[in-house]
Amino acid sequence: MQHFNLRVYGILINEKKQVLVSDELIRGSYITKFPGGGLEFGEGTRDCLKREFLEEMNLTVSVDEHIYTTDFFQLSAFNPGHQIISIYYFITALEEIKAPLRTRPFDFDEAQLRIYEDTKEIETFRFIDWNDFSADNVTLPIDKIVAKMVKEDF
Repeated sequence: MQHFNLRVYGILINEKKQVLVSDELIRGSYITKFPGGGLEFGEGTRDCLKREFLEEMNLTVSVDEHIYTTDFFQLSAFNPGHQIISIYYFITALEEIKAPLRTRPFDFDEAQLRIYEDTKEIETFRFIDWNDFSADNVTLPIDKIVAKMVKEDF
């Protein structure tokens, strides 16, 4: 059976003109992407994004301007029976970020690596300086399109 997988992502650019990304290890694959996640039944896209940031970073955000919604067919990298539809918004942090921020990609600590043994999924966050940011910094095809749009239009 074929399904749609709706994903919602936030583009956070801080006052230092740095872009927030999530480095994830998922079932053996290293992926750098924009923070966000799956839409749950009964919630809107903006509520989803607020929930995801609260769950993943313990961060309250406002969801601002819509950037992009997938307008082409994209098969899921993890489930070949799913078509991915991703929705992107600019977001603003409404408080100081409490989650640990890393300076290097995939800089997982020992506690995270122990969690990975059970869950097969871990993530960490870091900022990329605007001058260093490009579509090459993210892994997923739809993220690459959005990174290019943000870099050209911001």
